[in-house]
Amino acid sequence: MKKIGVVLSGCGVYDGSEIHEAVLTLLAIDRNGAEAVCMAPSMEFREVNHLTSQETGATRNALVEAARIARGKIRDVKDVSAVELDAVIFPGGYGAAKNLCTFAEKGAAATINPEVARLIREMAVAKKPIGAICIAPALIAATLGRDYKPKVTIGTDAGTAAAITETGSEHVSCPVAEFVVDRENKIVTTPAYMLANRISEAAEGIEKAVKAVVEMA
Repeated sequence: MKKIGVVLSGCGVYDGSEIHEAVLTLLAIDRNGAEAVCMAPSMEFREVNHLTSQETGATRNALVEAARIARGKIRDVKDVSAVELDAVIFPGGYGAAKNLCTFAEKGAAATINPEVARLIREMAVAKKPIGAICIAPALIAATLGRDYKPKVTIGTDAGTAAAITETGSEHVSCPVAEFVVDRENKIVTTPAYMLANRISEAAEGIEKAVKAVVEMA
């Protein structure tokens, strides 16, 4: 059975992983006959109240919070290597751009969580598929843009697309129900909630993208 890594960044759209996107990814992996290997970095982040969208002043741990989505079956990303995986997928949510990297704050000049960067680079060197959903393609662009010049999509947002282009990557506009494949670098991306207004819209693109990743693995 193919093992597909799923890198989470917390639990909740405003400060971690977008829960719908994460669960839809896990469901699609299972439906395509593969096994999900959930992981997240053990790091503190600033908590956001999801009723008010305001920071609370408290902090939470990304690995502990992501364990909620993974039903406790999760590993610290530092303990996972590309050798163990056939592919890896990054769901979206602001955590992908705030916790896994600093793209939300610094754009193309973003720094990447060292262990997340290591895993992404290991996958790229091994020519193993990388999937990214919603804002997570910005993480891939910030990590691999200079060396691999990947083609990715976050949908149609001009500002985010411009920042992705600044990393050395190529942004491709894409509708919510579709996905973009960079066959040379084996990278699959889809807009999901960057464009979706309903969970069914996000699901359509995610299901297609995950299927492509599993088949490519």
